Amino acid sequence: MSSILTSSTRRSRDHFEPQDSDPQEQRRLRGLLEQIDYTAFISNREVIAASLSVIDAAMFQRLAVSVATARTKWVSEALRLSESGSPVTPDQTARLTAFRSAYEELSEAYEGLRRMVERGYLTLRPA
Repeated sequence: MSSILTSSTRRSRDHFEPQDSDPQEQRRLRGLLEQIDYTAFISNREVIAASLSVIDAAMFQRLAVSVATARTKWVSEALRLSESGSPVTPDQTARLTAFRSAYEELSEAYEGLRRMVERGYLTLRPA
């Protein structure tokens, strides 16, 4: 099983790839897979658009600012902890982990929203 490294996670490829040499069977399978992909596309577009119907550049900017703020808090906390020169306590580590987790989640949400627009699941309203 191969894996793909995304911005912060590793995903496994688990698609079965048959080695059938019959060209007609390969075309049939590609046609079925295209139907599956199209069904997934339509489903994503309908469900996502129903929940997130109005997306504009200002929403992206607010989310980007939230990501930048979370990143700053995480790194600032790490720098603050390093200033004392003493070992980091479990409580301090937990706090730092919470800041990192918040940054990573917000960053993934931003990337997810961007992919939704890129793939045509959502339409970005003009400014």
